[in-house]
Amino acid sequence: MKKRRSWVTKALIVGLLVSSVLAGCAGQKESGQAEASKQNKKLVMATSADYPPYEFHDTSGGKDEIVGLDVDIAKYIAKEMGVELEIKDMDFNGLLPALQANRADFVMAGMTPTEERKKSVAFTGIYYEAKNTIVAKTGSNLTKMEDLAGKKVVVQLGSTQQNAVEEAAKTIKGIEVTQLNKIGDLIQELKSRRAQAAIIEDTVAKGYVESNKDLEMNAMADNGENAYAVALPIGSAHVEKFNQAIRKLKASGELDKLTKKWFDK
Repeated sequence: MKKRRSWVTKALIVGLLVSSVLAGCAGQKESGQAEASKQNKKLVMATSADYPPYEFHDTSGGKDEIVGLDVDIAKYIAKEMGVELEIKDMDFNGLLPALQANRADFVMAGMTPTEERKKSVAFTGIYYEAKNTIVAKTGSNLTKMEDLAGKKVVVQLGSTQQNAVEEAAKTIKGIEVTQLNKIGDLIQELKSRRAQAAIIEDTVAKGYVESNKDLEMNAMADNGENAYAVALPIGSAHVEKFNQAIRKLKASGELDKLTKKWFDK
C-alpha cells in the first residue's frame, strides 16, 4: 500500500511539473504574441524634415515638433490603420537605406517614385504633384536649364532635382553641380554667392524666397514635374492599406483641405 501511494504521489508530482511547464510555455507564447501585437500598433516614418511645407521643424509652440503636409497625411493613414505614428528625422540621402535596413516602416519626404528607386523599394500611388523652380539672386531671371550654362548649381543630395541637373549637364556646357544635404544649405550658398542657382520644388522654394527678399524663384520651362508617393519595403503588406487610405483622403476632399492649409501659409 505504501509503495502504491508513493507511486501515485510521484505521478501527481510529475503531472504538476508538466502542467507548470506547459503553462509557462503558453504564457511565453501569449506574451510574445502580445509583444508582436504591440509592435504592430506603431508605424515608424522616416523623413528629412528640411522641406517645408511637406516636413519641417516647428518650435513656435515652445517645443521642437516635426510638422507639414506629409506629416498630416501620414497621421491620417496611421489613424485609418488604427496604429500610432513615430517620426524619425534624417538626411534625405539616408532615407531609403534606412528603409532597407528595417529602421523605418515607410518613407514620406516629398519623394518621387523614379524607376531607379523602384528597384530597391515599393511605392504607393501618387498623392501630390509639383513643379521645379530655379532659385537665384533677385534679377537673375533664370527660367530654363540652358540658362544655367557656366554657372554653379546647388541641389539636394539624392533628390530628383540632382538627377535632372546632372542629366542636363551632359549636354549643356559649363554647369557645375554641387550636392548638399539640406535645403537650407542651398539657400545659404546662394545668399553667400558661392552658387548662382538652386533647383528646388515650387512649394518649398516659395517659403524660402518669401523669407529671403534678395532671392527670386522662376518656374522651369522644361523638365520640372515631380510626383510624390510613399516608399515602403518591397513586399510590404502595408502597400495596399496605404493606397486605400490615400484614395479615401482624396475622395473625401481632406487632401485638398490639407494642401490649402500648408500651401496657403
